Amino acid sequence: MLDRGTPFHGGQTSDYITSLSPSDLLSSLPVAPQSNQTRHQSTITIMLWSVLLLAAGASAHVKSSLPSVPSGWKKVRAASADESVSLKIALPAHQADALETAILRVSDPNHHEYGMHLSSEEVRSLVAPSDETTDAVTSWLNRNGIKGKVDNDWVSFTTSVAKANNLLNTTFDWYQQDGDKTGPKLRTLQYSVPDELDAHVDMIQPTTRFGKLAAKASTIFEIFDEPEPKNIANVKVGGDHPTCTGCIYPDEIRSLYNIKYKPSASDKNTIAFASYLEQYSNYDDFTSFAKAFIPDAADRNYTVKLVKGGLHDQSPDKIGVEANLDLQYILAISNPIPIREYSIGGRGPLVPSANQPGPEISNEPYLDFFQYLLSLKNSELPATLSTSYGEEEQSVPREYALKVCSMIGQLGARGVSVIFSSGDSGPGDACIRNDGTNSTYFEPTFPGACPWVTSVGGTYQTGPEKAVDFSSGGFSMYHKRPVYQERVVKKYLDKIGDTYSDFFDEQGRGFPDVSAQASRYAVYVDGRLVGVSGTSASAPMFAGLVALLNAARKSHGLPSLGFINPLLYASKDAFTDIVGGAGTGCRGRPEFAGDVGGTAKWNATEGWDPVTGLGTPKFDKLLALAAPGVKNA
Repeated sequence: MLDRGTPFHGGQTSDYITSLSPSDLLSSLPVAPQSNQTRHQSTITIMLWSVLLLAAGASAHVKSSLPSVPSGWKKVRAASADESVSLKIALPAHQADALETAILRVSDPNHHEYGMHLSSEEVRSLVAPSDETTDAVTSWLNRNGIKGKVDNDWVSFTTSVAKANNLLNTTFDWYQQDGDKTGPKLRTLQYSVPDELDAHVDMIQPTTRFGKLAAKASTIFEIFDEPEPKNIANVKVGGDHPTCTGCIYPDEIRSLYNIKYKPSASDKNTIAFASYLEQYSNYDDFTSFAKAFIPDAADRNYTVKLVKGGLHDQSPDKIGVEANLDLQYILAISNPIPIREYSIGGRGPLVPSANQPGPEISNEPYLDFFQYLLSLKNSELPATLSTSYGEEEQSVPREYALKVCSMIGQLGARGVSVIFSSGDSGPGDACIRNDGTNSTYFEPTFPGACPWVTSVGGTYQTGPEKAVDFSSGGFSMYHKRPVYQERVVKKYLDKIGDTYSDFFDEQGRGFPDVSAQASRYAVYVDGRLVGVSGTSASAPMFAGLVALLNAARKSHGLPSLGFINPLLYASKDAFTDIVGGAGTGCRGRPEFAGDVGGTAKWNATEGWDPVTGLGTPKFDKLLALAAPGVKNA
C-alpha cells in the first residue's frame, strides 16, 4: 500500500506506480472508516485521477507555478471533485511578430500606412493559431472527456474539478483574500501540460492568477469630504460654482492645458470608460456635476453597456466614487462627445457558504472585457477607452500579462486609444519580490506598464506643476522597452547611471508616458462635492483630451488616432516638461532607510522620467499635430 507521505512525482515512486494494475491502484488508496467514507470520497477521487495520470506514463511540463500562496491569501478548503471550474486556454499566434509590426505600422505618424487601421478580420488572422495547434489542444481535451469551445486563439471549457486536476496535473483549492467579502476563489499553485502540448499553449487561466482581485481597486489615492453645497440648480453659465477646499475644477484644468476646441457630437466618435468591482456611476450625480460645472451639458445623458454580468445599481449605497470620477471628468473635458460606460462583472458569489462557496460568476474581468470588445465590429468600438484600475505587475502571471497586453494592442490596431492610470504607489508599495526570495525590488503596475496602453501619471500644483508623490512609474518586469520610447528612456537611464539598478530592469518598458493633474478633483458623490486624488483622476482627464483630438480628426475626414504613443513620443514640443517633485515609495525597506524620508523615489527631471513621463499636455500643440488645420477654438 502506498504511504500517504510518498511524493507522487519522479524517481522510483513513478516506476512503482506504473507497474500497478488499475485494481492495485484503487486498493492502494487510503480508505477512511465507513462512518467517514462520504467525507473523504472527494479526496480519494482526486488522488485517483493524479495517480492514473502518472500510471499512463505522461510526461508533463510545468506551465506556471507559484512558490507559495501569495501574500494576503489563504487556503480555506479543498475543492470537491464534482465542483465545476471554467477555464480559458490561450493559443499562440501562428504569426507571432506580425501583430506588433502591424500596430506600429498604422500608428507611426511617419509611416505611409498611418491611420489605416485593421479590421476585426485582419486582426483575428494575425493572432490566429495554426491548425496544428488548434487540433492538438482540442484533441487533448477530447481524450480527457472535455469538450472545448474554440474562438480563434481561445479555447474555453467547463468541467469538474476532478477532470481539471487530471488534465493539468494539479490540485485546485478554494482560496480567500484578506478583506474580500465576495467569497473564495478557485485557484492552484501550479499546473502542467503534456510536453508535446507545451508549444501549443500560451496559458490556461484562471489557475495561478491570484492577483488582487478584490483589491484591484481603482487608483484613487485620497477622498476629501465636504459639506453639501447649496443652490446647485441655480448655478448659471459664467457664474460661481460650488467649491471644496483646495479642489481643482474643470474650467481650471481646461485653462491649464489650453483646451479651447469645441467639437460637435457624433456617434462615430465615442469615448468610453470601464467600471469594475461593482463600481456604478450615478445619474443624479452626473446631472448635479453638469449643472454646477458644465451648464450647457445639464440635459445630457450617457449610455451604459452591461458586460459579463455587470450591473448599474443606482441605490445610494452602490454609488462608485471611481465611476463618478471617470464619468464626470470625461464629460468636463470632452463635452459634447457621446460617453459610454462599460460595467463589467467579475466577482464571486455575494453570500457564499463556508462549506460550499459555489461557482464563480466570472473571475477574470480583464480577459472577459477585452474579449468582449474584440468581438465587436470596428464601428461599434469606442475611439477612446479610459480605465483607472490596476495592480502590481508581479501579482499577475507573466503569460497572463502578456496575453492581456496583446489584446489591448489588438484594440489599438483597430483604432482605439487605450488609456490607463499608472497607479498610486510611486516606485512601489511593499517593494518585495514574490518569488520566494523576499528581496527588495520596485513594483511596476499592470496593465499600466503594458507597451500598448498610454499610461498616465500625476501632478499637482500649478505654476509650475510638480510630480505628485504617489504617481506610479518605473520599468516593466515583463515587457521590453518598445522602439517608440527607446531614445528618451535610454537618455534618462544614462543620466541616472547605476542608481537603483539592482531594483528594476533597465531593459523594461518605461512608464508612465504622460501625466496630468491628479490632486483634489471636485467630484459629486451622493449629492455631495468631494475632492478626489489619484491617477484615477488624471487618466480620464487625459482620455477626454484624446477624445477631442479624435473629434478634430473626424471633422476633417481623418480616422481616429488608435494607438497614440508613437505620435506622443514624436511630439516633444507638445508637453510641459515637469522638473520638480518626485514619486516616492518602498517605505520601510532597509536599502532606503538612509534616504530622505526613508523612501525610494523617482525624481521628475528634464526630459522623460518614470514619474511624469513626457510631461503634461499642451493641447494646442497636440491638436496641430493630430489634426492640422483645426483651430483650438
